[in-house]
Amino acid sequence: MTTYPPDRHDFSRSAPVRLWEDGFASEPHRYYAALSAQGPIGWAELAPGVPAYLVTDRRAALDVLHDEETFTHDPRAWEETVPADSPVLGMMRWRPNALFADGAAHVRYRTTLIDVFDLVEPHDLRARVHRAVRLLVDRIGQHGRADLVADFSRPLMALVFNDLFGLPDSAGDRLEAGLGKMMEGGAQAAEGEAEYGRYVLELIAAKAERPGDDLPSRLLGHPAGLTGEEVTWQVFLTLGAGYEPTANLLSNTLSRILGNPLYYSTLTSGARPVMDAVVEVLHHETPLSNYGIYYARRPVAFHGVWLRDAVPVVVSYGALGLLAEREGTAGRHPNDASHLSWGAGSHACPVKQHTLLIVTEAIERLTQWLPDLDPVLPRERLSWRPGPFHRSLTALPVRFSPRGADRPADRAGVPS
Repeated sequence: MTTYPPDRHDFSRSAPVRLWEDGFASEPHRYYAALSAQGPIGWAELAPGVPAYLVTDRRAALDVLHDEETFTHDPRAWEETVPADSPVLGMMRWRPNALFADGAAHVRYRTTLIDVFDLVEPHDLRARVHRAVRLLVDRIGQHGRADLVADFSRPLMALVFNDLFGLPDSAGDRLEAGLGKMMEGGAQAAEGEAEYGRYVLELIAAKAERPGDDLPSRLLGHPAGLTGEEVTWQVFLTLGAGYEPTANLLSNTLSRILGNPLYYSTLTSGARPVMDAVVEVLHHETPLSNYGIYYARRPVAFHGVWLRDAVPVVVSYGALGLLAEREGTAGRHPNDASHLSWGAGSHACPVKQHTLLIVTEAIERLTQWLPDLDPVLPRERLSWRPGPFHRSLTALPVRFSPRGADRPADRAGVPS
């Protein structure tokens, strides 16, 4: 029997806060407040029977993110403790890529990603975003109504990322369907993981046979000499981590802009940059709210809690931001990056500038071409997708003045 230090709390007999419940999506602040009331680290459940330590305190979060001797990203010991059909395995199981590696292996994988993404020039990425926005505005513009989640944010990311990864526009529906199911972590999670896995395997097989000017081909030809399996799992990570969170960041930002008439009017007039709204979302409605997942290498006392090994230690970026906003301690300079949404330490997001460019360019171009976007519902009536890992709108319905398919390109000062 394990003996716990007398001044350290063990949660093993406590009822966890269930992040898999439907109520978490609609009222996350209530769940985060319950966790925060337990101290810097709370006891949560990511899925039925899958407990986790949830870090809701900034100091404790930074300690986790920077302490590579105490914490690891490798989940294999944890995997042995959960059922094979657990709905969160698709998001959490070990794979040989940068997210789940430590030490030299992590450096090797991360370096390849940085190298291939560094070859994506900002002007080239900007052009890809503009092309995608134009295609989607041409598709929805004549109707005068749209859902900026289903008709814009998600298909835009599918267009941009398929373009970067060397796939045709027509492949977007498969990407969206598989990742959406896997991210929500519900009954369809395993099906979504399988669909997305087939998508990536087919992509790598095609690029191995016929390389092109795209990210998978560059990974296959990188001097680090990654195996075909390693490249497959690097793409599995980067395509998924690029598509889903960026789509959510885009739609969450649009909802904040459109839900505040003063904000929207100053933004469309150029008086307030889009980046202000993006950073506001990263602080208070971050798209990957609970995906900073670590594991204690051995049982350890940490910020007043006795952490067991083989139990996820989750840095809750969502709790850090939402609780600060609710407590009225959120006043910061617009460019303040203290939200931690990009992570910190050796595993901090290596492509945040690409993400910011995609989102800001998409919003700027959309609001130039459809300048009178009007939300159909007030922001407090919008609904959110279930799942413990993300903060993702179900829909963002808007209306606007209908325009012909050729109208956007005719707008003065707006290049096609």
